[in-house]
Amino acid sequence: MRISLRVRYLLYLGFLHAIIMLLAFKVLSANKLYFIISEVLVLLSLIISVALYQAIHRPFKLLLMGTEAMRDQDFSIKLRPTGTPELDQLVEVYNQMIVQLRTERIQLTEQHFFLEKLIQASPIAILVLDFDGNLLKINPKAQYLFGISEGQFIHQSLSVLGHPIVNALQELQDGESKTVQINGLSTFKIQRSFFMDKGFSRPFLMIEELTSEILATEKKAYGKVIRMMAHEVNNSIGAVNSILNVAQQMVEEPHLLHALEVAYDRNERLCVFMRRFADVVRLPQPHLERQSLNEVLENMVELWRSRASEKGIELIWKAPEKEKWMMIDRGQIEQVLVNVLKNAIEACDSGNQIIVTLSEKGIQIKNNGIPIPPEQAHLLFTPFFSNKPDGQGIGLMLCREILMNHHFQFSLKTHEDGWTCFSIE
Repeated sequence: MRISLRVRYLLYLGFLHAIIMLLAFKVLSANKLYFIISEVLVLLSLIISVALYQAIHRPFKLLLMGTEAMRDQDFSIKLRPTGTPELDQLVEVYNQMIVQLRTERIQLTEQHFFLEKLIQASPIAILVLDFDGNLLKINPKAQYLFGISEGQFIHQSLSVLGHPIVNALQELQDGESKTVQINGLSTFKIQRSFFMDKGFSRPFLMIEELTSEILATEKKAYGKVIRMMAHEVNNSIGAVNSILNVAQQMVEEPHLLHALEVAYDRNERLCVFMRRFADVVRLPQPHLERQSLNEVLENMVELWRSRASEKGIELIWKAPEKEKWMMIDRGQIEQVLVNVLKNAIEACDSGNQIIVTLSEKGIQIKNNGIPIPPEQAHLLFTPFFSNKPDGQGIGLMLCREILMNHHFQFSLKTHEDGWTCFSIE
């Protein structure tokens, strides 16, 4: 068993004074007066030694209590001066250290609290990872982006999120940032960085959606071009048509008269063409009313059923058991459905199917016709892009504007089973 320094010191004092008393007895036993005086002096020496020990040990005991408090991370205990200059210097240094530690701890707590609030309130999705690269913390914006709840998937890898952006996140290196586009529509700026936590580097990911900003800039750019084109074309066509009308009244030769009629009709079609472009720019905000999606979809299916039958395509309408109501602009949503069903019919041949489904998740219009080429998947909603020889690239652009104004989530892609699906959620 290990004996403490305090016990060893006391044993030493007791043993030393016992030896002195024994020697005094041996030497001075013949002279009782000297013997009594020597014994009294030895006792006084023992008492003074113990008193000095206690005077020295008391501040050390206080320091020991202070170190125990520090071990328990309690920085509220300060020591009192002992009255001994040498020891008071040590007490003063200890008290200063305690004040400094307490101040730094308060600052660290306040900074940590502020950081937590900043992460929670951030409009940017933030994923904090642990030392193994697994999810440790997910802020509300990230929860909304990935469609998960608080605490879900904690201490699991990024792959469990099941989002198309995960692959790009996993490829990022510390300090790297890049812009990625998902499904040809959503654009994100992603960045990987790190912070120091208890001396260790801890990574985190930031995901900022740029879709709305990019689309607004894009629309502003092509809107200006379209308005300028429409103005110039309409002015020119108006004057040309006036000349053609006068010429038709003056010309009697059939072939020449027919040519003038063709030119006039072509000008009218050009006006319609430019008006369609201008309608995209002038698209009004949706006038929301409570409408039955069952009725809207059923009407659209009936509208296109004869066209599908002419091509030998089976158009299937899967209605839900319950009526589904939603606040929509019926005219605009019908325009979206017209474009989507028209594209689906054009992509199908005889024997193919088009299935229109309404469920709690939303609307799905899928077909097993010609799939979307992978190299074109990210261009589908790009203004004026079309993979059709006579396409103008307006239909899906108009669908995009309408659905985004309704704040609906949507996608268009060909799945591994060969079915191409337009989803609206």
